[in-house]
Amino acid sequence: MNNYSDKIAITTGDPNGIGAEIVIKALDKINYPADRFVVISNSDVLNKNGGLRPDIEVIDLPYSGTINEGRDTSDGGDFSFRQLETACKIVPEKIVTAPVSKNALHLAGHFFNGQTEVLEAFLPKNNEHAEMLFLCKDFRVLLLTRHVPLKGINITYDMVYTKVKRLTGFFVKHTNIKIPKLALCALNPHAGENGVIGREEIDILKPAVKTLRDEGINISGPFSADTLMAEALQYSIQNKKQPYDCYIAMYHDQGLIPVKAAGIDAAVNMTIGLDIIRTSPAHGTAYDIAGKNIASESSMVSAINAALDL
Repeated sequence: MNNYSDKIAITTGDPNGIGAEIVIKALDKINYPADRFVVISNSDVLNKNGGLRPDIEVIDLPYSGTINEGRDTSDGGDFSFRQLETACKIVPEKIVTAPVSKNALHLAGHFFNGQTEVLEAFLPKNNEHAEMLFLCKDFRVLLLTRHVPLKGINITYDMVYTKVKRLTGFFVKHTNIKIPKLALCALNPHAGENGVIGREEIDILKPAVKTLRDEGINISGPFSADTLMAEALQYSIQNKKQPYDCYIAMYHDQGLIPVKAAGIDAAVNMTIGLDIIRTSPAHGTAYDIAGKNIASESSMVSAINAALDL
């Protein structure tokens, strides 16, 4: 097998979505040497979407299924999974993934709640765990919990402590920000109103923040999430520097609504905590416009640039 340790591996995701289209368009726009990239896909899938520029290497995986734009299929789910599996096996420098369908993965018998969970199954070394970090320029949000139902969210002291430590480790290793300034969202409305609307802030979040601060981590909160995120969104819209290097959200929509409102085309999903960094557009398969050649590649461009910049 070739040595891909200095390359960025790019998958095209679900063949029935916009993944191949936006990868092709994005790589036409990226002003970087072609030998930095290897695309993991299928030649028929790529050609159906206009074809990839010939100077970029392709790992051509077999795909015997029919391309059915806009539909979840088991063939599409299996192909999506095999791309991720291959990306992990070749051990590239970084991975950029196009969107997949969770339902299609499940139809194919791959019972993961997303690509983050697939990568976490294949890439960990030394008991590493994946975390989901979203960014829109300098507006960064770590999700404390990921793809779980709201009724299933169970925040613990250990969860907060461990994930914040993992986040600070990412900053130290991969950025120029060695002591990041962090803000923790509350779980309950109005940060629990001193226990009137829930005790998680008193019993879990504040003790975790105290321990982390005692260990030298610059973290504040918990803050009422609506006010904190509304202010962060305004900073982003006005192109002002964020007052915090990263915000920590309790659950998926608490963090992703403000990030995507700040600019869906510039938003990037980043998997941290593993040996290899992965980035991805912050949108889905867009089945409704698949095959129409009208999908915007902006978020994929942002995802590739984010991988290059680290």
